[in-house]
Amino acid sequence: MYNIDKIRKDFPILSQKIYNKPLIYLDNAATTQKPQAMIDSLVKYYSEYNSNVHRGVHHLSQKATDAYEQTRFTVQKLINAKEAHEVIYTSGTTDSINLISTIIGKGALNPGDEIIVSGLEHHSNIVPWQFICDENDAILKVIPVLDNGNLDMDTYHKLLNPKTKLVAVNHISNALGIINPIKEIIDAAHKVDAWALIDGAQAVPHLTIDVQELDCDFYTFSAHKIYGPTGVGILYGKEDILNELPPYRGGGEMILKVTFEETTYAGLPHKLEAGTPNIADMIAFNASLEYVMDIGLENIANWENELLQYATEELSKIDGLTIYGDLEHKAGAISFNIDGIHPYDLGTIVDKMGIALRTGHHCAQPIMARFNIPGTIRASFAMYNTKDEIDQFIAAVKKASMMLK
Repeated sequence: MYNIDKIRKDFPILSQKIYNKPLIYLDNAATTQKPQAMIDSLVKYYSEYNSNVHRGVHHLSQKATDAYEQTRFTVQKLINAKEAHEVIYTSGTTDSINLISTIIGKGALNPGDEIIVSGLEHHSNIVPWQFICDENDAILKVIPVLDNGNLDMDTYHKLLNPKTKLVAVNHISNALGIINPIKEIIDAAHKVDAWALIDGAQAVPHLTIDVQELDCDFYTFSAHKIYGPTGVGILYGKEDILNELPPYRGGGEMILKVTFEETTYAGLPHKLEAGTPNIADMIAFNASLEYVMDIGLENIANWENELLQYATEELSKIDGLTIYGDLEHKAGAISFNIDGIHPYDLGTIVDKMGIALRTGHHCAQPIMARFNIPGTIRASFAMYNTKDEIDQFIAAVKKASMMLK
């Protein structure tokens, strides 16, 4: 059984009050809260075996290295990567996308080549591709978004051609919560010999991911979206492609031999992991993943889907309220506005009631422009949220709406 009471007790931040009201945290698409197991792991590293990794034969270094590398094997299991060395440590989804865009721009992208993104993308999956297209005289193309929030897949298939080098789309829209048909997107990209990169930042906390079944070439996500620390993330890449591409940065750890005449590079994953990493947080991330996997992603997804459906039904009863991307195939988030009310104003009043929502463009300005709105109010759910919290959230939205009209 899904023991929500026990789960909530595992997250110490949830016991606090905001403006003398119990915290109701519904901004999980921005970042999730952290279980005590993760916090304990972080403290234990700094208290008991703080040391650099991969570089020492002494006991502390060996212990830190083992713990640090264990996270790689846990991630391999989480996403079903074929090899552990296909799991590259980064500082987050943004860093992962910049890593791939930068090294593709070092010779794998030619003038006239094309990169395709979608109209649903977070800025971190738009701007890096603009950079390398500008630098290499390549062309950025965009999959349009239909009125209902779905991607225009007919147009996507027409955009693909022999000049397409890479397709980069998100698995789930951070702004609308829509689950995109990424298997179809990946398979179609491969038919024109293009690579497919999937931004999985919003998907990993809510879905079971199998990168081998998806057959994606790259998959990225951030630890802090799945109950882990900020400042660490994952890039999965197929071994043959990562071996083919050049290093991202130069420095310690990514080398095999250095002379002033020539440097040779280490193998995967170290070729793409220059410098002393964020050791403590990557070790703590393993505790978060083990916690999530112990509860079961399928169990978490079922609970969150109940919350999503319940919240959608209740919000739909409010006069003048519009849900953007009100589709069946969603996860994690509801994005909405109320006629005549600016999202920021409603979010500010609801905050005084102890409820954390997100308002604004959610780092996805193109999709806001597509719907001709300045932003939305977004409620996003996690494993520890409850229907009682949703009831209080709905009541707060109604009360704020009455105050502002």
